[in-house]
Amino acid sequence: MKMPKDFLFGAASASYQVEGAWNEDGKGVSNWDVFSKIPGKTFEGTNGDVAIDHYHRYKEDIALMAEMGLESYRFSIAWTRIIPDGTGEVNQKGLDFYNNVIDECLKYGIIPFVTLYHWDLPQPLEEDGGWRNTKTSDAFVRFAEVCYKAFGDRVRNWITFNETVIFCSLGYLTGAHPPGIEGDAKAYFQATHNVFVAHARAVESFKKSGYEGEIGITHVFNPAFSIDDDEENKFAERHANAYSTHWYYDPILKGSYPEYVTDALEAQGLLPEMTEEELALLRRTAPMNDFIGLNYYCPQRVMKNDSALVMSGGRENSTGKPGNPSFDGVYKTVMMDDKEYTKWGWEIAPDAFLDGMRMLKERYGNIKIYITENGLGDEDPIAGEEILDQPRIDYIESHLRAVKNAVSEGINVSGYFAWSVIDLLSWLNGYKKQYGFIYVDHKNGLARKRKQSFFWYKDIIATRAEEL
Repeated sequence: MKMPKDFLFGAASASYQVEGAWNEDGKGVSNWDVFSKIPGKTFEGTNGDVAIDHYHRYKEDIALMAEMGLESYRFSIAWTRIIPDGTGEVNQKGLDFYNNVIDECLKYGIIPFVTLYHWDLPQPLEEDGGWRNTKTSDAFVRFAEVCYKAFGDRVRNWITFNETVIFCSLGYLTGAHPPGIEGDAKAYFQATHNVFVAHARAVESFKKSGYEGEIGITHVFNPAFSIDDDEENKFAERHANAYSTHWYYDPILKGSYPEYVTDALEAQGLLPEMTEEELALLRRTAPMNDFIGLNYYCPQRVMKNDSALVMSGGRENSTGKPGNPSFDGVYKTVMMDDKEYTKWGWEIAPDAFLDGMRMLKERYGNIKIYITENGLGDEDPIAGEEILDQPRIDYIESHLRAVKNAVSEGINVSGYFAWSVIDLLSWLNGYKKQYGFIYVDHKNGLARKRKQSFFWYKDIIATRAEEL
């Protein structure tokens, strides 16, 4: 079977991780420009000041995407390039840059798939409370509207937020991301609610303004599965899915929060402040979401937390490797002897990917799905002039096969975006591992080189994955 003609084969990046030019052409300072320069926050003090210099080399990079046959490029817009302080005047040079990126994509027939928020918040908004403050939601909606107006004549695919669970949990529970707060569960849940409201307002504005195209949100997708059939561990599975999936997907797609979670949060004094107007907004806008984006790398294998372990903070405890308890201590994630893992402890589980998509369809119906991130972080071996990343090919091939099986079962998956199109800066871990189809040589002026996977993915796209 070939993938349908309207199924998009793409790849992705994020502004802070690729652009550099952190203070050029009127760009303002983001929370990551500040946070990454605090000693000890990132591996070897790496930051996005230069990253891989996509700001100056976007034409070269997009030409490589075109050579690969990429059908769509998912990239994010740096809020600080458009509105440098988050709330003030619009910066024309910032608009010019993204207009140029969009036009360069369209020149090659590559569909621009735009993410509005991929974690880089204007620093003045961070200092004013960040996502705990509803003023940030107000500012985001204005930023979104500026982008719709500037780019909406050519951009037809919009993602409001990328991975709310990550920038909120690592921001307020483990302290590994800005604003670097540990153990504040009340702030964590309040921030997530404020993001959902900002998303709903941005969606409603998009629809009311009559722009063509579709809009949705991208969430982490790490479905939880019990390690065995023990009832306590099956309860841990249900609990984990309620907090890590239903809390994030229900308000977007159902327009309401899962009662299991809200009842528990109310009993613990952790329920976010939310108005009737906000709850009505969520209900009203849920049917307006055109799709849900899934960033899938691995599932959670869970069991009842049978020890005195508590959630630990810091960079090394925020990698996603199994072994940590949940914030409330109810369950913990574990590594299993019969599973395969990456060098960084992430399970390679395309079967869980397919099972998870089935779970989503059962709960949310026939919502359109885009796989907005999926890929392998690895240390790619170099032999002479060749970058031999066969493990990446094997990983993506197995997960694309899961997507193909999902499509054949009638699950409404409409596109796949590999993470990432090019080797880029990890937020916390520098350049220790690579994800891209295109290698960046940091010892040779950031020269770009095609990897083995570049040619493999080119063939997959050309054949519509017929041979998978």
